[in-house]
This record gives sequence, C-alpha cells and structure tokens, in this order.
Amino acid sequence: MDELTAKALEYHTLDGKPGKLEVIPSKPCKSADDLALAYTPGVAKPVLEIEKDRSNAYRYTNKGNLVAVISNGTAILGLGDRGALASKPVMEGKGVLFKRFADIDVFDIEIDEKDPDKLIGIVKAISPTFGGINLEDIKGPECFYIEEKLKRETDIPVFHDDQHGTAIIATAGLMNAAEIVGKKLEDLRVVVSGAGAAGISTSRMFVRAGVRKENMILLDSKGVIYEGREGLSKEKKEFAVRTDKRTLSDALKGADVFMGLSKPGVMTPGMLSSMASDPIVFAMANPDPEITYEEAMATRSDVIMATGRSDYPNQINNVLGFPFIFRGALDTGAREITENMKMAAAKALADLAKEDVPEIVSKAYGGEKFSFGRKYIVPKPFDPRVIEYEAVAVAKAAIEDGVNTKEIKDFDEYRESLKERMEKYWM
Repeated sequence: MDELTAKALEYHTLDGKPGKLEVIPSKPCKSADDLALAYTPGVAKPVLEIEKDRSNAYRYTNKGNLVAVISNGTAILGLGDRGALASKPVMEGKGVLFKRFADIDVFDIEIDEKDPDKLIGIVKAISPTFGGINLEDIKGPECFYIEEKLKRETDIPVFHDDQHGTAIIATAGLMNAAEIVGKKLEDLRVVVSGAGAAGISTSRMFVRAGVRKENMILLDSKGVIYEGREGLSKEKKEFAVRTDKRTLSDALKGADVFMGLSKPGVMTPGMLSSMASDPIVFAMANPDPEITYEEAMATRSDVIMATGRSDYPNQINNVLGFPFIFRGALDTGAREITENMKMAAAKALADLAKEDVPEIVSKAYGGEKFSFGRKYIVPKPFDPRVIEYEAVAVAKAAIEDGVNTKEIKDFDEYRESLKERMEKYWM
C-alpha cells in the first residue's frame, strides 16, 4: 500500500468514525418540553403553516440552507463508472467543502439508477426537501439531458458541477491570462481537448466570455470535431468547424490556448512549441495532466500553465465555484442558476485575483507569497474573501435576472453577514 492510499484510508476512519459527515441538531433537545416542540405535538404547528403556504418551509425547516449532492456513480472523478455506492466518498467530500467554504448543509444521495428518465423522476420526487441540487459524477451525454430536464421540472437551482464548475473557474483564469499576455479574448485561437461534459460547458462559457466560436477547435477521442463528421452528438455538432485539421498536433499549430479536459500525456513538448507566443495551457487531466508542468516549463519560458493539481501554480479548482454559487443562490431563494450568475462568478474570481493577497492565505500555503501574474491567475480556495466576492456577485445576478424569491436590499450588509458567518471557519 502506497503512502497516499494509507493516509487517505486512515483519514476516512479517523476517531473510529467512518466517513466525513454527520447530522447535528440545530435546536436544543434536553428536556421533555424540548422534545414536545421538536416532535409531537409541537411539530404539527409548522406542518400546518407549510400546508397553508409552501414558502414557510424556508422559515420553519432547513430547506433554505440544504443542498442535495447527487450521483449515480457513472463518472467518478477520473475513475469512470464504479457504481453508485463507490461514489459516496466523493459525495461526502463535496458535502465537507460546501460546509467548510460556504456554511451550507448537505445530504449526499447516491442513486443506483442509470436510466436518465428514471433518475430524473427520483430526483424530482425528492426535490421538495432541498433548497438546491448539485449533480455530480454523472456521465455524458446523459448528464446534459438530466440537468436540462430537472431545471425545467423543479423550482430550485440544479447545477451539474462537472459541467459548470470547471468552466467557471477556467473562464476566470482565461480572462486574467489573456490580460497578462496582452491578447483580447475575441482574437484567441483556442483548442479544447476533450468534448465531454466539462469540455462542452467550458467551450460554451469561453464563447459567452468573448472567444469567437469560429476560432475554436474541439477534439474528442476520435480527433477534431469537424463539419460533416458522422456520429456526433447534439452537443458536439454545436462546435463542429469547417477545417482540414484532424489531429491535436494539427490544431495546436499557431494556437493561443490549449484547454485540456481529456487524458494524460496527449500533448507533447513539440505540440507546445508549435503554439503562438505566450501560450496559455490549461492541462486539467487529473492527477496526471495532458502535459506535465515540468515538461511545459522546460519547453517554453513564455507559457502560462494551469492544472487541476494543488502542488503547482494556477490550480483550476472547482471548490472556488460551487459553494459560493449556491450560497448566493440560496440567499436569494433563486429558482435556478442562470448563465448570468455563472459569468458573474467567473468575473468575481478574476477580479479577486488582482487584489493584494492577505497573510492568512500565505500561511495556509506554507508561507508562499502570491501576487497577480503568470503564476497566479485565479484566487486560492483558502482565501476567506472568495465568499464575499463571489456569493455577492451571484446574488446580484440572480436579482438582475429575476429568478430570486428573496430580496437583498443592502449588499454591503449582506457582504458583512457572510464574513461574520464564516469567521468560525477561519479562526
């Protein structure tokens, strides 16, 4: 057993308590009177209030701060289809991050069902329990259909993080990287390796940010996605281009950006050498990227390099997204998470990366100093300011889009309430 395996398994059994989550009562239950209020007969009173007005569930239950993290285990991390039960450690982990970074409660729910319509029916049926639903580790292309239908058929935010999380953080990084090298988004030639859920969603978000679709080339396991290629899904056809390029090597010649969401080692030093000046390389395959950080740096001194790993600069980490996006959505009672809310999150992260970095962040990373530049294009997850930047931006966008059911009249006050709410986690 290697060291990481031993440490990880020990972590998941610390203190003789298996797993990473537990349920703790938020009200006292120390006396007969408390028991009569927590359960029968007192509990009947809020039941009747909710029957009169469904919105009272947000007043008398935990619905407004509770997110379901749901998976069927068909696309677990980089491990593929390992079954619903095997996805539980990941879903518990997601719950830890929701709580630690945004004080949001989570029930992790692993559903042993691969049929998309049956899965949709199950999730829809349990949705009244929650203020939001985070779908996770569901394979494509079914994940697109599942999310789209659940968004139409429920009245709470539904967010497939594998699609949108990476897209949001990568878009923030792309905005800043382009600024650093003095290139405009609309002029960038972008190559995306990987046309699964994350690849399609990231490509869509790049376009919304300003990249021209005609300047993008996507590749899947069969090569370039070009007009006329047979067997393309609806999502892949959206990005099919007219080109005679057929391989990654062809596509990268003269390109400004490589966005890797595929598999280790697909990008060679020679391919990197063929890219334009000041290339931007996001190699997101985990744990081993499409090209290693060491190879990239040895090949080009002018490269801006990002990965999904915490041991290299510019980690594109989904934890910078979903906790804070849901915080803003829950606090406005949003019925959905809109494209405007996602872009607001990306812009907030891009803006925060340009600010001076406080000492508490340096301490969390062993004393390392950070400042905006080629090795710091997105904030660090352990920057306590992320919640006030991102959740506020998302909440404002929800209200702008009219998907809110709650008002926030004073955003300065809201920002301060977020800081106070999270103080206990940063003490």
